[in-house]
Amino acid sequence: MGMSGSVERRTVLRAAGASLATVGLAAATGCGGDGGSGDGPVTIRYAWWGAEARAQKINRSIELFEKKYPKIKVKTDFQDYAAYWEKFQTQAAGGNPPDVFQNAVGFLRKYDKRGVLLDLRSQMDAGNLSLDDFRAGVEKVGQVDGKQLGIPVGSNTMSLVIDEKLFGRAGIKPKEGWTWDEYFAALKKIHDTQKVAGDTGYFGIMYLYDLYLRQNGKAFFTKDGLGFQEADLTEWWTDGYNRVKAGIVTDPKKVAQVAPKSALSAGLAAAEFTWDNFTVRYAAEGDSTYGLAPIPTTDGKETGQYLASLMLSASARTEHPKEVAQFIDFMVHDPEVGKIMGYDRGILATTDQFDAYKPTDAPNKAIAEYEEDTAAAGVLGTITPHPSGADTVEAAFLRIAGDMSQGKTKVSDAVKQFFSEAKTALAA
Repeated sequence: MGMSGSVERRTVLRAAGASLATVGLAAATGCGGDGGSGDGPVTIRYAWWGAEARAQKINRSIELFEKKYPKIKVKTDFQDYAAYWEKFQTQAAGGNPPDVFQNAVGFLRKYDKRGVLLDLRSQMDAGNLSLDDFRAGVEKVGQVDGKQLGIPVGSNTMSLVIDEKLFGRAGIKPKEGWTWDEYFAALKKIHDTQKVAGDTGYFGIMYLYDLYLRQNGKAFFTKDGLGFQEADLTEWWTDGYNRVKAGIVTDPKKVAQVAPKSALSAGLAAAEFTWDNFTVRYAAEGDSTYGLAPIPTTDGKETGQYLASLMLSASARTEHPKEVAQFIDFMVHDPEVGKIMGYDRGILATTDQFDAYKPTDAPNKAIAEYEEDTAAAGVLGTITPHPSGADTVEAAFLRIAGDMSQGKTKVSDAVKQFFSEAKTALAA
């Protein structure tokens, strides 16, 4: 899983990306069998990133698990995103990662390449873990080269969040299949009539650019590297830079000034691209009303969207693979866990949990409806493969796009810098 419009990713990718790219992880030689716990008590270590609210929900879920499996105890650990990955890389390098841990698609190939991740298919074959009843094929997000390296706990897809009042006053109603030309024309109309920028800064979001490339028969990544050329990025960033200068996109210096608050909820723009499950933040932060709108298209049909996911992975060194698999299975299938977690980590990945949780607030209802409508529209494809080093590439994309948009570097130089840094990261 994985980074993209969120405060969490905007603020920590720089720190996480560079350090993760250079660390040398010890090759894992540990267990992949059924474990040797016998009939005695077993303790497994579980780590994740997130805030205190997530920790409270996870701890309540663990209490349910330990009641069902009284001989398995779960020792927990959590930090914010940057601190989590810094600690994880140290543990992995020392051959002592957590038994089970939160993961994302950008890290699967990296840590599989270094022997850190357990292929969970052995536990599926043993009957300790099931991939039945996952929604819209989201279980495929955790699959790499025939191995099941992660099990999704939730799903999300890129979306467009709009300030409904600003769009309404400008007389604009987004519709399925609208084109990028129509979207940018809408931004200009909002700027001209409402005296506010239209978009908070679409050009620096790697996952959005991936959708645009997919709409045009390419992709940000192949399984081995980048799936686009310098000319492609030059066009994308030139358009973005020009729209910043024209006032159609928010001045990135103003975006930085209001951080960690979103520039959209701060009233600095009328629209922002982000993951759909992040949209609950806008109602809490802002004074307007916010809604989810369709992703613009190139041809009026294909959005390039896919389901991404946070997931649970296991250490190849764990001494208790059976118990880890039972824990993962419980956390993704148990209906009561679904009720507790809600959409904290995305739309619940399995049908049992999705059906068990009934959101009562408007933002979460809108998120569920958006994902159901997107799936029903038939536009969802398979997630683009992420090669080893993808996390570092994403960090570079965000950072260099920011420098370019502020005029710190020319577009041509920014593109060359990105391709140079990406080449280094992907070769590590």
